[in-house]
Amino acid sequence: MGRASVIKSVEAFQVAWNGDDPPGRRSAIVRITTEEGFVGYGEASPMFGGEHSLWVIRDAATSLIGADVLDHAVIYDRLLHRYVKLGPEGAVTGALAALDIALWDIKGKLFGLPIYKLLGGAWRQEVPFYSSIGGNANRSVDETVRVVERRWRAEKPAAIKIRWDGDRTRQDYDIPGDIAKAKAVRQLVGETFPLAFDANNQYSVGGAIRVGRALEELGYVWFEEPVQHYDVRAMGEVAQRLDITVSAAEQTYTTQALVDIINAGVRMVQPDIVKMGGITGLMQCAAIAYAHGVELVPHQTQPTIGHTANLHVLATIMHLTKPAEFADPDTRMHPAFRNPPKPVDGKFAIPIGPGLGLEVIGEELEARRVG
Repeated sequence: MGRASVIKSVEAFQVAWNGDDPPGRRSAIVRITTEEGFVGYGEASPMFGGEHSLWVIRDAATSLIGADVLDHAVIYDRLLHRYVKLGPEGAVTGALAALDIALWDIKGKLFGLPIYKLLGGAWRQEVPFYSSIGGNANRSVDETVRVVERRWRAEKPAAIKIRWDGDRTRQDYDIPGDIAKAKAVRQLVGETFPLAFDANNQYSVGGAIRVGRALEELGYVWFEEPVQHYDVRAMGEVAQRLDITVSAAEQTYTTQALVDIINAGVRMVQPDIVKMGGITGLMQCAAIAYAHGVELVPHQTQPTIGHTANLHVLATIMHLTKPAEFADPDTRMHPAFRNPPKPVDGKFAIPIGPGLGLEVIGEELEARRVG
């Protein structure tokens, strides 16, 4: 490859997809260009617009100039330990995720292969998805049913997850109402359709067990983040006392923390590719999950770069037990991509082009760039 793999520039910027997007609604993008003109794109967690992760990338950018993208693992670990005193949870691992995805994108383009080939090959060329439906804490029972039915009919998903997205400072706020919504959705879709319930950290241990017992009676498949994610002991207690599968780890940022939550008793883990180290991080999670005999079902809410990177990893997982997450539909990013991932008959196709396989329309992205 010669100097084709040497980094020439690293850019980190927000993208405001709509002109009036507040900072928290923007995407955090990284673009790496090599001296020979290969370009890779990555994405950091968009929490508060990802500005905290973008700062880390900007600070690291100068040190990356001249590095060989094929020294990927060295770059990754060097940066992790350079910024480790910032957490490393959150800002640092989100920054590493963006850089990592961009480096994998370039490596695929260098070799003319999709990323899943470089990861060892695909078990599948398409992945079924579940419709992840948020905002139900503030809806009535009837409103919840209407929203779920609309997504169910339009998308033909393999499963549905109802998310609460409630106020995390108010525990056990409306348990009877929550159970009523869960019952109504079960009645809508029938007895056998796979359903999941994402509490978004809103229960006490006792409240979570009460809701979990109701979900067991209703035949829900999994119960996501019933208690505060940072209370690992409590999450494990709920997981061990319920028969329904309890899932967690979308807010887990290191492999060591993932092992801790597994050791606490959680048997389905959901790390997010744009939060905890990108493709490299998620492949490490896959190995940990396989070694511990737990299910890996990644959390994923970003509709283009993060989503595409996630699909490449899912293609490589032998024991893929659950569908991929398809969060609340959002096409605001589509103008900047010629081939954004789109659902077809309840599935997403694994991209087959080099690298991520995404075709970026540079002028459209630049027109929406902030900073």
